[in-house]
Amino acid sequence: MFYLLPLLTVSIWAGNAIVNKLSFSVIDPGAIAFYRWFFAMLVLTPFLAKSIWQHRKTIKPYLPKLAFLSLLGMVLNQSLGYFAAATTTATNMALIISLVPLISMFLSVPLLSQRLSPLAIVGAILSLGGLVLMLSHGNLNQLAAQGITQGDGLLLIAAFVYALYCVLLKRWQMPLTNWQSVYVQGVLAVIMLFPMFLNSERMAITAEAFPLVMYAAMLGSLIAPWCWLLGIQRLGADRTAMFMNLMPVITALIASVVLNEQLESYHYIGGVMVLSGVALAQKKVKARQQKMATA
Repeated sequence: MFYLLPLLTVSIWAGNAIVNKLSFSVIDPGAIAFYRWFFAMLVLTPFLAKSIWQHRKTIKPYLPKLAFLSLLGMVLNQSLGYFAAATTTATNMALIISLVPLISMFLSVPLLSQRLSPLAIVGAILSLGGLVLMLSHGNLNQLAAQGITQGDGLLLIAAFVYALYCVLLKRWQMPLTNWQSVYVQGVLAVIMLFPMFLNSERMAITAEAFPLVMYAAMLGSLIAPWCWLLGIQRLGADRTAMFMNLMPVITALIASVVLNEQLESYHYIGGVMVLSGVALAQKKVKARQQKMATA
């Protein structure tokens, strides 16, 4: 039963890509990015406000770091995904975001003083090759002549930003619980996203936009992280992390039904290369960590 926790989480995250695509036609990216964290923090406030106030002196020195983490993980990462939806597919979103663990490994070298194994480098090359194949639609000459779409470019930036967020979260160990950290970051995100919300032309939560906003706020921002943390507690970080590789597969299946996105041969080949490269790099890291633990 515990394996259902990360599976549910990954399924919700896969649905986020679908929500991104559907929301672009009914509400501005800046508006849904703001609403997402506004409503999520509104729900968390009765449960966490007292704790945050009691620990305000502990939290205060870490506010600059929490604000930077909020900017990376909750403002830039999410907003870039919503803006990218106009010029890319949900399948591409999931495949590009699946590179986050791999990018995190490379960022961990200068920021966490970790070492890369030869297999990690091989995995990176394999994933990069799959990404190029996918973004070129199987035609490398076209990619060289026209470049990638704006949406795919924004997603690559979003993947890098979120990878940096994950690494800094490990580097900056703070005396806060996970939910205290999420709440403070979320409140800061609401403040930072407010100007973009005010500049949005379509900010009203219409009947079409309401379920999309609620999905992003309740499922994407609250239920998914809660299930993920429970999964880590019950199964361990390694077993839970393996479920991330399922996200592009689940997204592609949902997108083919909901959005009528057609999967071509380059999606299959490129997707397998990307996921295989990520899995290869992660497998070596885990093996080395186990070896060090038993030494």
